[in-house]
Order: sequence, then C-alpha cells, then structure tokens
Amino acid sequence: MAGVRRNVLGDRDELVRVVATRLVETLAGAQAARGAASVVLTGGRVAADIYRTVRDLSDRDRVDWSRVDVWWGDERFLPAGHPDRNETQARAALLDALPLDPARVHPMPADDGPDGPDPQAAAQRYGQALAAAAGPDGDLPRFDVLLLGVGEDGHVASVFPGHPVTGATEPVAAVRDSPKPPPVRITLTLPAINTAGEVWLVAAGADKAGAVRLALTESGTAAPPADAGPDGWAGPAGPLPAAAVHGVDRTRWFLDAEAAPSTG
Repeated sequence: MAGVRRNVLGDRDELVRVVATRLVETLAGAQAARGAASVVLTGGRVAADIYRTVRDLSDRDRVDWSRVDVWWGDERFLPAGHPDRNETQARAALLDALPLDPARVHPMPADDGPDGPDPQAAAQRYGQALAAAAGPDGDLPRFDVLLLGVGEDGHVASVFPGHPVTGATEPVAAVRDSPKPPPVRITLTLPAINTAGEVWLVAAGADKAGAVRLALTESGTAAPPADAGPDGWAGPAGPLPAAAVHGVDRTRWFLDAEAAPSTG
C-alpha cells in the first residue's frame, strides 16, 4: 500500500474543480498506459457536483469515454430510475452526456430487477458481473480510481461503523438495517475497495471534520487528538470504515478547509 496524500482546498467549489480535473487527468493517463480505464462512482451532493463539473470541462474529451468502464461502490436498493439511486444521480449529472459504451456501464441491481426485492441475490449478481469482467485471474476487475464520500459517522460506500458488513469478506454485500435511510442497500466491501489502484476520499463541510480527523488518526496519518477535538466528536466505538480503506498505489483525501482537521 502506498502512502496517504492529503489535499486541502480552500472551499467546496475549489474542491469540486480539483477533483473533477484530477479525475479526467487520471483516466486519460490510465488509457495512455494500457488503452482503457475504469472508475468506481459514489453518490452524494458533492459527488454530483464533481460529475457536473467533469461534464462541463473543456478538456473532458482527453478521455476516450467509449473505453471507460463505470462501476458503482454502493447503491440504494430502490427501483430503477428512482431519484435517490446513485445511478440515477450519476446519469443525470454526467453519464448521459458522455459517449460511453453501454456494455461498459455496470449499475448495481435495482429492487425491481431480475432478483426482485432480494438484496442478497442482487449483491451476488453484481459480484458475478465483477468476476466476469475480471477474467480468469481474479474476482475483481482493475479499478483505476474509486471515489468515496465520507459520512459524518465515518462511513464509506454503505459500510457503516459497527455494522456487520464491516467484516464481510465477499466482494459485494447486501446491507440491511442501514443506520441511514434507505435501510436496504448494496455495497462493495472493504476488501474489494482496497483492490483499487487509487482510492479517493472526498469530504466537504464542518460536519465532516470530526470523522475526517478520527479517520486520519486511526490510519496513522495524523497525530492522535488529546481529546474529542474542537468539533466535540470522538466517534463511535471501533475503527472507522474511512480509516480502513486505501488504494494499492495511492490513497488521496480531498478536503475543503472546513472538513480538514485542525493542525493547531
């Protein structure tokens, strides 16, 4: 595992611009190196702004989008096209505007899909799709960039602190009784996330500062706090999922000034 790099930007707008620009650069670089690229998308308001910014970049076509594989890190187990699905958000913000190969876009199943309202069967189906794309050498394809938002509680994808799915070893898991609605979800697990070449954790806003501070402390990239810190949040018992993820080549934190831990 390579080292962790922190990128602290002045505000949310700058954060969005930098991540969008870096994403285009990284995918273009992957294609230059091996002819194709892959990205794992996340959900959330900041992610949607990043996708819209990529869509509007003047140099977005440095990437040959027909040779990009698109995966998702997690999904809300809702009907196809539901506005709360991460897929729906990403398509509206970016994907529908790109000349993607539909066969290389891999949304997670919906609860009105072939497995009906069975999230475990749907998770297994997504795991099979990953294995098919990986070929004979493994259970997972290459992920060049895997994007993650960081929740106020330190969750990433739909892996929540203290939830049984934190210990899952299969690549894709069904999540029931999520502490954040909706209660049923599908997610890549921590072992699957940690196969990505680069993992990018993105957080904006003062409400994320406590989780970011604790995650960086647990991952060994910041000094342990003397107490709960100026935000007054010491975190849940047990390790944070945000502290347990890393890229094989790089782990990057992209933070605005409000989310960045104080160094004073």
